[in-house]
This record gives sequence, structure tokens and C-alpha cells, in this order.
Amino acid sequence: MKTSYKLLAIALLISTIVFAQKKNPIIEGMIKEANENSKLESLAHELTDVIGPRLVGTPQMKKANDWAVAKYKDWGISARNEKWGEWRGWERGITHIDMISPRVQSLRGTQLAWNPSTSEEGVTAELIVLPTNVKDSLGFDAWLTKVKGKIVLISMLQPTGRPDYNWEEFATETSFAKMKDARDAQVKAWRENMRITGYNRRTLPIALEKAGAAGIVTSNWSRGFGVNKIFSARTKKIPTVDLELEDYGMLYRLVKSDQKPKINIVAESKELGIVPTFNTIAEIKGTEKPNEYVILSAHFDSWDGGTGATDNGTGTIIMMEAMRLLKKFYPNPKRTILVGHWGSEEQGLNGSRAFVEDHPDIVAGVQASFNQDNGTGRVVRLSGGGFLHSYDYLSRWLAAVPKEITQHIETTFPGTPARGGSDYASFQAAGAPAFSLSSLNWSYWNYTWHTNRDTYDKIIFDDVRNNAILTAILTYMASEDPEKTSRIKSVLPVNSRTGEQRKWPTPRSPNRKGGIN
Repeated sequence: MKTSYKLLAIALLISTIVFAQKKNPIIEGMIKEANENSKLESLAHELTDVIGPRLVGTPQMKKANDWAVAKYKDWGISARNEKWGEWRGWERGITHIDMISPRVQSLRGTQLAWNPSTSEEGVTAELIVLPTNVKDSLGFDAWLTKVKGKIVLISMLQPTGRPDYNWEEFATETSFAKMKDARDAQVKAWRENMRITGYNRRTLPIALEKAGAAGIVTSNWSRGFGVNKIFSARTKKIPTVDLELEDYGMLYRLVKSDQKPKINIVAESKELGIVPTFNTIAEIKGTEKPNEYVILSAHFDSWDGGTGATDNGTGTIIMMEAMRLLKKFYPNPKRTILVGHWGSEEQGLNGSRAFVEDHPDIVAGVQASFNQDNGTGRVVRLSGGGFLHSYDYLSRWLAAVPKEITQHIETTFPGTPARGGSDYASFQAAGAPAFSLSSLNWSYWNYTWHTNRDTYDKIIFDDVRNNAILTAILTYMASEDPEKTSRIKSVLPVNSRTGEQRKWPTPRSPNRKGGIN
């Protein structure tokens, strides 16, 4: 490093520290407003309770797009819905699943996304389970002749409905170890049996439908009390539903004890043809460097087992609240502040990849982008994303954030670029300095990530409020910074598995015609 460069860096750091230590009326104003007049609770209620889940291609997704545009305009912020593709239009209706033999009981479950509708009367049939002693694929194909007119249970019977933490708290060490060993052996045998059939979770439902099955029942347990992952169906004509573990296990045991249980599935939905899909974009125009951008980033869509509260309603309302604070206390930023609420992140970062592909001029001008997408907790990790000099500017910006927020944050520099996971990866792949504001998980992976329990009541508003303050201050500091951020990439480490030098990810094109045959 040249001496002049060293001196400049030291001078910038000193000036930033002095700046951060002084009472900055913009920062102080944003903090006070966030703590005393937060809109987070009302935003979360309107988004999750009123609009509901935001599956791409559904009317609820479009309602959310329009709601956000209207909300920004109420705050005096320019906003628009920007079309980036088309998707299979679909709307969830009523799901009702009842056991009618050997006794009557209503069951807890739901139709999977993009599954065709049943009639109002639904489908009634006897249940059957997959064989667990398949010899070869030919033997399994012979067994397929037995599924005609039957509803097939295709998930493994779980040996326990208690999460591991519950076992760990109450079981003896011997009992806990015994359960885990037995479960591991069962899972291994199940996977091997599935391999022998020649099918997997994606192809098996298609084969069962072709063989004449009347319906399919899954149970994608999420290792927590009452939680299942809810994704999409693979069948074209017959119903596919997911049942909660307790009911699924009961039905499975009834089949195995030759009780010949029957269920009725009513799963109504609407096909809406091909519909446009959007990103919602809002911006506060820069006054000095309007062609340089600080981008706030969060995906807007969700799966629809719950209402998408922590994935990614919390990220969405953090960015909206940060924009509101910035507009009120920093209405004339040096650089343009832009927020992207991306569509179809859940199907492969499609909205953000489309934006990167469609706006190379904006990507070239990115000063920084801040993305939030892993639950409701306070931000605890910040990586430099593989940018060699990210420490220099991120540290300067963080110095202005209250210590009660930054004390929880661990930083990693220069870090490595993401290859997926969330929308900041779309920008990193294009060489733009984009960063994930990674939060404490609050049992995110088990209890709310893509589950039937991802609802408003899981939001921890104290943590979300701190994250909105953090985002607003980082955005302000990035906009005010006299220096353009460096895009020099670090030398990535060797892949321990292959022994080859890791390469920087490259941009990928989005799927712009999802679910359209």
C-alpha cells in the first residue's frame, strides 16, 4: 500500500469515528422515530394477516405489490411495480381432510401449491403405504399396479413426534441415544429403499398418478411440535395434500394394522391462467450522485403454508420502515436510495436475477446493497461477501450505529460470495457489493422457514425494530460516504473437496415463465 493511500485511509477512518461520536441529528431522529413511532406492527398486520401468504402467481402476491406501492406513495416515496416475467396463476381455496373409516375424525393438513382442484365432493378412497422391502425397480413397478383407486401415503413414518430438544431435556442419555440410533437406521433404510425403486420425491408422485392413484398424502415434518414444511405439488390431476405428523402417523399405523382406513380430501383451488409477476421498486432520488445507488433488498414472495411472516415478511417490513425513516429525516440523499421487493425468490431468486439482468446500469452504480432474509431475530452476522476492501467501508458505516445494536454483530472480512440462498447473491454474482444482514434464528429452520407456523405471532418486534434502525443508518452512511466502494475481489480459497481454486459465481438468468408448460 502506498503511503498516500495509507494516510487517506487513516484520515477517513478518523473523520468517520469523529462523525459517529458527534450527535448527528439525522441518525438521532431516525432512532427516536423508530423507537417511539414505529410502523412495524401495523405493516406486519396488514401484510401477513390481511393480505396473507404471497405465493408467486397468486392474487395475494399482486395485492401485496399494489399495497406496497400505495404505502410508499403515502409516505411521499416514488414507487412502481416492474414486470419481470409470467407465472402460472393459481389461488388456494378450502382444504378439508377427513378420516371416514374406521372412525370419523377431521385431520389437519393442506393442499400443496399449484395443485389442481378437486370437486366439491372431493376424493374418497382407501389408503395404502409404500412398500419398505423393495428388491429392485422392476419389483416396485409391479407393486404400482396396486395403487389404482387408492390414496397413497408416501412419507416415512416418524418414530417420534417430539423434537430432539424435548428428548434432550427429559429423556435419559441411554433412551435418547437409543432413539437417535434407531431413527438414523430407519432413515438410512428408507432412503436406500427409495433409491432401489428408481424414483425420488420429485418423480414418485408423477409415477403414482400415472399408475392410477386417487391422491397422494405427504408429511414433511420440520422437527418441531406442530410444524410441517409446505411446498408444491407434482401431480397434474389428482390431489396432493400434506398432513401434520400426528394425523399422518395415525393413518400410517392404521394401514399397517390392516384397519383399511379411508379418507375424504376436498382441496379446492382456482387456475387463473398465465399472470404477470412483478418486483416492487421504490426510490428516493440522489441529489449529488443520482446514478450511484444504495439498495435495500428483501424478497416479497413466500410459500403459503403460513402467512410468510418471518420468510420474508420481516425482511420486507424492515426495508419499508427503513425507507420511511430515511424519507422523513434524509429526504435529499447524496446517492439514490432504492428498495427492491423481489418476486419469486423461493423458486430461485428469479425477481432479483431479472432486475440484475435488466438493469446493468444500476448494478454498475451500486454503492452497497443490504439484504435481510432469515427470520425475525436481531442481526448477528455481517460478512464482507468476498470483497477485498469491504472492511474499510463497512467498518466506517457500522461505527455510526448504536453500540447496543452492533455489540451483537460478528463480522467476517473479506468473507466469501454467496452462490444462492437469497437475493444478495444475484448482485454479488454481478460484482456489486451486496451484503446479508444475517439474523439470530429464533428456531427459524425448524419452526417458521417454509412452514405452516410462519405467522404474525412469531415476529419479535424489538429485534426487527433494531434491524430497521441498523439498515437505515447503514444506508445513510453509505449514501454520504465520499468514497465509492471498492469492488476488488479477494482471492477465494481452495475447495477442500476438489483441490481446485474456487471461482467467483457468475450471474444466472431467471426463470421468466414459471409453471407454464
